[in-house]
Amino acid sequence: MKIVSYNINGIRAAIKKGLLEWIKKNNFDVICLQEIKANKDQFNEELFRDLGFHCFWHSAQKKGYSGVAILCKKKPNKVVYGIGNQKIDSEGRVLKIEYKNLSIYSVYFPSGSSGEIRQNYKMWFLKKFREFIQHEKTPILVSGDYNICHKAIDIHDPIRNKNSSGFLPEERQWLTDFLKLGFVDTFREKNKFPNNYSWWSYRALSRPRNKGWRIDYHMISVANLENIKKASILSDVHHSDHCPIYLELR
Repeated sequence: MKIVSYNINGIRAAIKKGLLEWIKKNNFDVICLQEIKANKDQFNEELFRDLGFHCFWHSAQKKGYSGVAILCKKKPNKVVYGIGNQKIDSEGRVLKIEYKNLSIYSVYFPSGSSGEIRQNYKMWFLKKFREFIQHEKTPILVSGDYNICHKAIDIHDPIRNKNSSGFLPEERQWLTDFLKLGFVDTFREKNKFPNNYSWWSYRALSRPRNKGWRIDYHMISVANLENIKKASILSDVHHSDHCPIYLELR
């Protein structure tokens, strides 16, 4: 199974930048998207169906904001929209498809960079999401934009960013505790090297200079550790301020 997760920062903009052509060139089985920023009546869903995908969209109530999606070649046994919390689900942040041996989430974790109100919301979301996810009984893959760098190796300047949302001690501790629930950071299982990032600011030529953050993850249940064939960051793909992250399972 070949799985990609991608914060596309607006599905309509990404389509204009060649998203469909890129998908067509690759033989992905599952594509988890975040920050689609559109309702499905605002773009042509058939473009994705024509590529052989079943399409599931969970948009935010606020137009042009947030939203997640999952595109998959094999029809899932079940699709779950949200976590049953209106405050979270109205922002279109969590979507799950279920297969017999694995459930796959596409999750867009909140950013707290705009100020105290959203940072408080982010920490509340993290608490609620953990409470929700720890009740899962089957192996799961939680893919998406976590908006958190876990360790110093995951950010280009850990010293200057020590007080920045996305690298705060309490956020990083949440990720540590999340992994202790029985998850594996698939990329770090296969790659221990620095300077691997999945998001770059549009400012100050951050991407050409590789001044980035690794905030996108495929976190899989430890029961599937032996099934991880490949995990990589596709940093040469440019449709967004993020790049796709790739996971191949046996």
